[in-house]
Amino acid sequence: MTRVESAATTLNAFDAAAAGYDAAFTQTRLGIWLRDMVRQRVRALYSPGQQVLELGCGTGEDAVWLAQNGLHVVATDASPVMLEIARAKVASAGVAGNVELELLNLNDTRTWSPGRTFDGVLSNFGPLNCLYERVPLAQALARWLRPGGWVALVVMGPLCPWEIAWHLLHGQARVALRRFRGGATARVGGVSLPIWYPSSRRMRAEFAPFFFHVQTVGIGVWLPPT
Repeated sequence: MTRVESAATTLNAFDAAAAGYDAAFTQTRLGIWLRDMVRQRVRALYSPGQQVLELGCGTGEDAVWLAQNGLHVVATDASPVMLEIARAKVASAGVAGNVELELLNLNDTRTWSPGRTFDGVLSNFGPLNCLYERVPLAQALARWLRPGGWVALVVMGPLCPWEIAWHLLHGQARVALRRFRGGATARVGGVSLPIWYPSSRRMRAEFAPFFFHVQTVGIGVWLPPT
């Protein structure tokens, strides 16, 4: 599969998953716990009035939360269907004046220009896992972010104890160790798509030429996978 084919497959998968995403994840107990853990960390990064870029906003759950906390958000996603759901959610929450929704494919940041710089960047729950390589994105974020700005990236890593233990107990060693290979296959919206699970060390190396690493935190490491 070429990178172009991979990007198209990812887009189709999240378009297909959009309608059921909130019921399958956002509104579940596990989804609520994980999102709250992320927000506890993000609260320490921003100040009201800041301009924030969100990568992979999905159905707009975090965009609404950020806007309700006094930030102006440019929420982006590669899925037009996800963005339509996010637009309705933003309007229903009464924060449309603080949220802009734009189409952005993270596999090709060259085609998008924000026309401004941002105080912070948030990418929650794995949009970066859909990227074969993340260095071009790091380069783009360095251009889009103001000096001294913050970046919070929530990425699914290779170590998932529950997943490993479950599949080993069922005699599925290859599946148990899939995250440690160069890439793996996931089912999203009934579509199979390639996913990559970079380690925290690799993430730091990829972003090091452009950003200063402050902290790596495990979010729900001991919880079961969604």
